[in-house]
Formats: sequence, structure tokens, C-alpha cells
Amino acid sequence: MKKLALLFSVVALFFIVNVATSQTLSFCESVDSKGNPSGESSTFNIPSGGGYFHFLVKLPYTVDCTQVNYEIYDVYSDYSENYNTSINQDGIGKNWTWFWKKVTFYTAGYYHVYVKDCYGSTIASSYLTINMK
Repeated sequence: MKKLALLFSVVALFFIVNVATSQTLSFCESVDSKGNPSGESSTFNIPSGGGYFHFLVKLPYTVDCTQVNYEIYDVYSDYSENYNTSINQDGIGKNWTWFWKKVTFYTAGYYHVYVKDCYGSTIASSYLTINMK
């Protein structure tokens, strides 16, 4: 009986971890109509006048909001973070499980991007490096 309980616990933990880590924020050159990224990377080289790419959010559940906010923080060599800017995205369907936003950067740096839903909860985050060409 103890073995069955242990097996159940391990399987349950696997599913909890899998669901908790399956929401993603990725960065890419483009997104197709099915939500598939092209040119996915965490590092982009942009010209001195600025360059754009896409933030792609994928969730294992519906977003249940009509807008999200991308909070961008500068990350320093000691890994401390300082707020840089926020970008709002309206027009999201409450039943959507993925969405994307075209974003332009003008400054090189190491960034941490948080995606927050309409309730202020972080639904995904990721790190990004921008280099100047």
C-alpha cells in the first residue's frame, strides 16, 4: 500500500511541475497563424536605430483577460533588476491560450521580461539579451 501511495505522489508531483512550468514567454522573429515561432532566440542583434522582434506567450490554460502587461527590467551584472518600462497589450481574447506582441528595442542590454495578466499576476517571464550590430 505504501508503494502505491508513493507512486501516486510521484505521478501527481510530475503533473504539478509540468503544468507549473509549461507557460512560456519566448522571443522570435515572427509568429505564424498557429502560434509557431520562427527565428526563436534569447539574444538579438539590432541596428543602432533600433530593431523589433516578437514576444510570444503560450499558456496551458486560457488567459481569462482582455489585456496583459509586459514589464521590462534591466538586469545588471550582480543580477539585480531595475524597472525599465511597461508595454500594454489590449485586444486579447479571454479564451486565448497564446498571443504575441511585436516589440521594438533601441538599447543594448540584458533584460528580464514579466508578463502580467489583468489581475497583476505574473503568468510568464524570461530573460533577453540585446546587442547592437
